[in-house]
Amino acid sequence: MKHVLRGFLQQQDSSMWRKNVNRSSSPVVPVVCLILAMIIWASSFIALKVAFQTYDSMVVIFGRMFIASICFMFFLPNFRKTYFQWKDLKYILLMAFFEPCLYFIFEAKALENTTASQAGMITAMLPLMVAVGASIILKERVSVKTIIGLMLAIAGACLLSLFASPSAYAPNPSLGNFLEFLAMACAAGYTITLKQLTARYHPFFLAAMQAFVGSLFYFPFLFFVSTPMPAHFEPVGTISIIYLGVVVTLGAYGCYNYGVSRIPASQASAYINMIPVFTIILARIILGEKFTPGQYLASVLVFIGIFVSHERRPQKIEYISQENVKSGTRT
Repeated sequence: MKHVLRGFLQQQDSSMWRKNVNRSSSPVVPVVCLILAMIIWASSFIALKVAFQTYDSMVVIFGRMFIASICFMFFLPNFRKTYFQWKDLKYILLMAFFEPCLYFIFEAKALENTTASQAGMITAMLPLMVAVGASIILKERVSVKTIIGLMLAIAGACLLSLFASPSAYAPNPSLGNFLEFLAMACAAGYTITLKQLTARYHPFFLAAMQAFVGSLFYFPFLFFVSTPMPAHFEPVGTISIIYLGVVVTLGAYGCYNYGVSRIPASQASAYINMIPVFTIILARIILGEKFTPGQYLASVLVFIGIFVSHERRPQKIEYISQENVKSGTRT
């Protein structure tokens, strides 16, 4: 895996980065990367749920960020080739503030209160939230269909919570689902900010910045009175944290950032719709979670909202080289 990542990083000086020009290269690689990222992200709900059984949520999240940071340290020589513009520092910090900082706080507390399956369903709303956010921040046009679709998806998410009943592993599903909704709002802000940066920076460089900032952000939480430190070693919980740090943070974010750097953000975010399906399958196999008939109907309403809002618009792709980033020109 290290050689694959290093190969991606070595493209920094030679590859042409997108912003909007026709190109005949096959989109297979970014599509495969996005699908792989969705499978890995779906598995992260399971891994988090397992890790939270043995360790405090803040310990788990810090461990995840710290392990990912250690992995990215091996690629620092490649990152030195990046032409960094100080004016982008505020956008990089904003990206990391949205995700992993705020995002994982909401998601950690969400998974303490709801099931992995329900949290995964809420992620289906992310593409719609990205579209609405882009209309507000980037002044992109949002159709009436998109607004109607968003309302239907939100209604479905609310019904999903209403049909849920408390259990030992999901003591407060309504609160958990609402917190997951807030996590998706942070993810939408992250996606929009990320899109502005992928034209100038390699996706793995941005993923590394997320890990480094996340480690610094979550480190003080370890000293809070409300954060109990581990009393003994738990193999399953520890393996889950390592998986989250290496495979999910390094692999999923790397694949997703690479996909976003190669195809339009609206198309890339649409792949998020795969997460609920993969999450439900994995949660049923690994955790034994099940949906009630009412929750299945609510899930259908979420997907109807997504389908109603989906618009297929051909988009052109433009590439920007590292050399042209320095000069401010495009090719």
